[in-house]
Amino acid sequence: MNIIKTENYDEMSNMAANKIIEMVRTNPKATIGLATGSTPKGVYKKLIEDHKANGTTYKQATTVNLDEYVGISRNDPHSYHFFMREQLFSHIDIPLEQTYIPDGMAKDLQLECSRFESVIQDLDGVDLQLLGIGHNGHIGFNEPGTSFESRTHVVTLAESTRKANARFFPSIEDVPARAITMGIATIMESKEIILLASGSSKAEAIARLVNGEVNENFPASVLKLHKNVTIIADKDALQFI
Repeated sequence: MNIIKTENYDEMSNMAANKIIEMVRTNPKATIGLATGSTPKGVYKKLIEDHKANGTTYKQATTVNLDEYVGISRNDPHSYHFFMREQLFSHIDIPLEQTYIPDGMAKDLQLECSRFESVIQDLDGVDLQLLGIGHNGHIGFNEPGTSFESRTHVVTLAESTRKANARFFPSIEDVPARAITMGIATIMESKEIILLASGSSKAEAIARLVNGEVNENFPASVLKLHKNVTIIADKDALQFI
């Protein structure tokens, strides 16, 4: 596990964006795994700036998102479909049919999980997966106790996760209780993983990831078993390392 320490959020974002840009330039047909939330916003901003300034193209690339809320339409401003369009897809040249996000409105959620898993397998897996980390160690929406053998599945969100995401909603009551998430085993099959962390609020989680044991009660700990993981984090997030 490689750890890169940056001075601040902007430097963290720039470094992660450069890795994605390098991947796409080297392998134009790369499959990039994307994350949502506050942490990767800076990365997407850098990708847009580079696309406009340097013409990096995503016309042949494919993206796969980690998760989506259950019961929210893709056109709802709180959905991850909407987030990705607003934060990235609408500003670069990637065809939307080459962007894959679980359908939280699917009538048969288990069938949707199987479909999404098949998409990833048909793409021969993810070349580079971007991850954040929850305060309780969740990656994607894989909460503590999730099996390391899990594939794409429906999860009931922990109260701590719903509270953390409540800032994006009118109130915590509006935060969905369930989501579809890429499973831990699926994430671990990514050829390369970049985990981002910024701010002192993530310091304890990063310290536990780096120094703690591998345990399903702290899902991110599984990353210690992967051969190609890089943590890119600012000094506040790494203060206990």
